[in-house]
Amino acid sequence: MIARRIGRERKRHLCCIRCSIICFFAHLFVILQAEIETDTFQVLKRLYIFFLLMCLCILRTAAQMVQGEVTDAATGETLPAVHVYYMDDKSTLVQTDINGRYKIAFRRGTLVFSMMGFDTKAIEVKAAQKLNVKLQETASSLKEVEVVIKRKKYSRKNNPAVDMMRKVIAAKKNTDLRSNDYLSYMKYEKMTFALNEFTEKVFEDDHFKHLPFLKEHVETYPETGKLILPLTMEEKVSQIIYRKDPKTEKSIIVGERNEGVTNLINTGEIMTGMLSDCFTDIDIYQDQVRLLQYPFTSPISTSSAISFYRYFIVDTLMVGKQECFQVDFTPNNPQDFGFSGSLFILADSTWRVKRAEIGIPSRSDVNFVDEMKIVQDFEPLPTGEQVVVNNKMWVQMELASWIQKVQVERIVKYSGWDFTPIPDRTFKFKGDTKLEASAQMRDESFWEEQRPTPLTKGESSMDVFMDRLYNIKGFKEIIWVGKAFIENFVETSVNPEHPSKVDIGPINAMIGSNFVEGFRLRASAQTTANLNKHWFFRGYTKYGFGDQRWKGMGEVTYSFNKKDYLPREYPCHNLTFTYENDISSPSDKFMPTDKDNVFVSLKWAPVRHMNYFERYNLKFDWEWENGLRLYAQGRREWNEGAGDLFYRTLSQPAPGTAAYDPSQNIHKIHFTEATLGFEYQPGATYINTKQRRLTTNFDAPIMGLSHTAGVKGLLGGEYDYNFSEATLYKRFWLRSWGKMDFMIKGGIQWNKVPYPFLIMPAANTSYIMEGYTFSLVRNMEFPTDRYASLMMSWDMNGKIFNRIPLIRGLKWREYIGVNCLWGKLTDKNNPFLIENRDDATLFYYPGSFSSDGSFTYASHVMDPNTPYVELIFGIHNIFKIFHIEYVRRMNYIYDDTHKWGIRGIFRVTF
Repeated sequence: MIARRIGRERKRHLCCIRCSIICFFAHLFVILQAEIETDTFQVLKRLYIFFLLMCLCILRTAAQMVQGEVTDAATGETLPAVHVYYMDDKSTLVQTDINGRYKIAFRRGTLVFSMMGFDTKAIEVKAAQKLNVKLQETASSLKEVEVVIKRKKYSRKNNPAVDMMRKVIAAKKNTDLRSNDYLSYMKYEKMTFALNEFTEKVFEDDHFKHLPFLKEHVETYPETGKLILPLTMEEKVSQIIYRKDPKTEKSIIVGERNEGVTNLINTGEIMTGMLSDCFTDIDIYQDQVRLLQYPFTSPISTSSAISFYRYFIVDTLMVGKQECFQVDFTPNNPQDFGFSGSLFILADSTWRVKRAEIGIPSRSDVNFVDEMKIVQDFEPLPTGEQVVVNNKMWVQMELASWIQKVQVERIVKYSGWDFTPIPDRTFKFKGDTKLEASAQMRDESFWEEQRPTPLTKGESSMDVFMDRLYNIKGFKEIIWVGKAFIENFVETSVNPEHPSKVDIGPINAMIGSNFVEGFRLRASAQTTANLNKHWFFRGYTKYGFGDQRWKGMGEVTYSFNKKDYLPREYPCHNLTFTYENDISSPSDKFMPTDKDNVFVSLKWAPVRHMNYFERYNLKFDWEWENGLRLYAQGRREWNEGAGDLFYRTLSQPAPGTAAYDPSQNIHKIHFTEATLGFEYQPGATYINTKQRRLTTNFDAPIMGLSHTAGVKGLLGGEYDYNFSEATLYKRFWLRSWGKMDFMIKGGIQWNKVPYPFLIMPAANTSYIMEGYTFSLVRNMEFPTDRYASLMMSWDMNGKIFNRIPLIRGLKWREYIGVNCLWGKLTDKNNPFLIENRDDATLFYYPGSFSSDGSFTYASHVMDPNTPYVELIFGIHNIFKIFHIEYVRRMNYIYDDTHKWGIRGIFRVTF
């Protein structure tokens, strides 16, 4: 097939490495612009797609495998545990899985299919192919099997497999290592990322003839028989220490190395960080196993395994030198997020797992995973506990049938189990992980001693591979251009020996527009740790052709910790001074992206109320590895109304009346304020990009509290005010029913203040989906001085759609949500009350003038007894990349109200 594609479509394929990378980066540019998501971890997943897209112009190749499905010829049902092997070599034996599928490395010869109760079938194979086989029942067993099929369906009652699994689950308590007072062990990890399904035919193309070295780095993966090209390889050796009282578990990294294409970009740790977060440790003795950022029910979960899985006793066989029962399992609904595979249980009174072979059902709703296999081996310790000693995971992933597949392999070895007391001083370091000073300087002898198996040819020569790529004429320049699209910044150096000290960007903010500025151009830059590890500078200048005004920002940050590239790397301990002279709308502060991002100009409602501002800000930010963050800042600022926004006290004639004189409006308001706050997010993890820091673990709860005080008379401040706000976020997993997220916020403005200092709802005026914002609230629509909001979302992960025959094959995922806002404007801040008619402190609410001179207010007073409510109904995972939501506003309907809206976003999830 590949040969035909090469012949027919040679002109359409860019077959040299340089052209492949150009195509790769061109696609990245399109995806990177969607940085206005709030679910920032999806950016990590998009970067995974980036590496998949890298292979768009590398030809797909045929797998060197024979694979297919074995079924009962009479009933059409798939047959698990069928033996498949070559007639002249039974050591090649494999078994079909619970879904009747098999794969065996291709070799010329006769392939045998054998199962008790069925006639053995032998088929000659001459090429790698898909080979589906039907087995006939033997005459002696045909009648018996027919009776069973007619009479029995799967049942947990009186099922010996279920009875056995109940005993296995009950025996879990005997393997709890953390019931000991102390525990320590060594952990070796290796993760490899590779392009999959290569073939030597690719190198026969003329475009590859000047890159002969690629052949030296392509190798056969023994588990699949496929040719792969390793791209990244990460190794780590850690000592895990644990104590029961006070309960503490920490990791000391004693060795670490990272090689491959991730070193081409300064934020390459996004790739390894994302892989590490998606492909984590698998502990089947825990009730829930976190994998691909989802909780999977363990096949021996105490709470739900028996109800979630179906179990089948298949065989009794030897694993090593011990007799075991083989029990296969699969989810009741194969499309649910669960495992399938085999457990090998010791045939003795301990009911312990000797080996686990785990995968994902072929009909699973998991995206992009073509095949996954996890093999774990368990051994008893001298003290009696059963522990995992080896863990091997390999995953073959496919974005689409026309895009090159990739493979991820993760190998973990555990050793050195010890229960002796650990000195308290060993635990005395910040955070949960400590990197030893010499960890990244270990020599090859250290790694040879730690590895359970030697590196493969491709893994051991990855540094040579990268050097050869760099020596290709023009490669450095292509990488330099590509980085600009991936990282949204342009580096000022193409020489890796002299890395960039100044980056230009972000690119997606270079052009834009809004109601006041019209078309706008902007130039931005920031320094990196290559200039100084502690001092960092960034800024921008821009010009609006509509208002014909220059604007800009300058910022200097001192980091008390040495940084690798940028000052916001976790954990922060920074002091930052910022000067900014610019324009914004009140709703801009709710956008997680740069307010000048060109894509935020796509609005469902015009934003005509804006303000110029000049701001001096000094901020101190201090984070700890345990998730605690403290921050304090002081700010002096003036605001000037722009567009339809103006400031006018109630002591002046109202807008829209005959006595209204715009010259009586207040030109600028000045204020000086100080903020003190804390945030606690235990278990939070992050990765860094050149533009922002991204949260990778949304399972971590968030608790926050802050207070802002404005001081009249200080540095020209004209107002006294006090604003307090609290935040609480929590995610709840509902097993196969998906997840529910809750965000609760509340705040109080304690003083009598004009409307710019009241609380504005988190309004999203863009067509792009934005988490934890109100999708149909206009800019400045509901000013309040007391508020509470509840935002609840339930992603059911396809639980309903997967059971509807006509659409379950689409793998859509249903989503519902509700956003509620309770608001109150106390009498002292209500400009519409008669007693406040001539007040010199309060301002008229913003609005717009019509052509006849009449004035319509844009802001409204909420009824404290009636919360604002909007409902959300969404379909996610359309074509695996698109999410769309229908939003319905339930109340507070005015003449210009949008009652409903459609929001969407491109987002990649597993």
